[in-house]
Amino acid sequence: MINVLFADDHEMVRIGVSAYLSAQKDINVIAEADDGGDAVRLALKLKPDIILMDLVMKEMDGIEATRQIIQQWPEAKIIIVTSFLDDDKVYPALEAGAASYMLKTSKASEIAEAIRATYQGQSILEPEVTGKIMNRMRSKNDEYLHNQLTDRETEILLLIAQGKSNQEIADELFIAVKTVKVHVSNILGKLQVQDRTQAVIYAFNNNLV
Repeated sequence: MINVLFADDHEMVRIGVSAYLSAQKDINVIAEADDGGDAVRLALKLKPDIILMDLVMKEMDGIEATRQIIQQWPEAKIIIVTSFLDDDKVYPALEAGAASYMLKTSKASEIAEAIRATYQGQSILEPEVTGKIMNRMRSKNDEYLHNQLTDRETEILLLIAQGKSNQEIADELFIAVKTVKVHVSNILGKLQVQDRTQAVIYAFNNNLV
């Protein structure tokens, strides 16, 4: 049996979901909490296999409850079940240690499958959450890429974005055209782009110009 603690401040939600889950042959809801503080207390006392955690609750929200549980019991497996997909909810919840992130619009059967998967060590995320994470990773990766540029390379990238040729850049910076070509090659390599046009697009997309 997979023992579950369900924390949600809406009684009707708890009753409905708990009834469905307890009807499963392999899932048992052993306790319910209507507040984050109660969720922390019960989680540390009962050590359930899975914790279903709402985010917006009175007294203590689900993010802080998740953080406190993970700090005191790192092995805890917490599934966020919420109505919110805002950045200020998704990222803090995952950073606090939540293993999976589900929406309340999910079917009860989908939550049951998420419980089974999370219990087995998988991470179940709503498609929208996965998209947010991928975009954030790409953003961080892009930031890392252009942070590799030297001051001179950044200066040349901005001049390229202005449409200047290698000769014009050389004249403006008082350096040889051959030196400009070397810098341009380095810029393309560091930004992982194929040509000057892609480098300019990168510069605009990352607010460098």
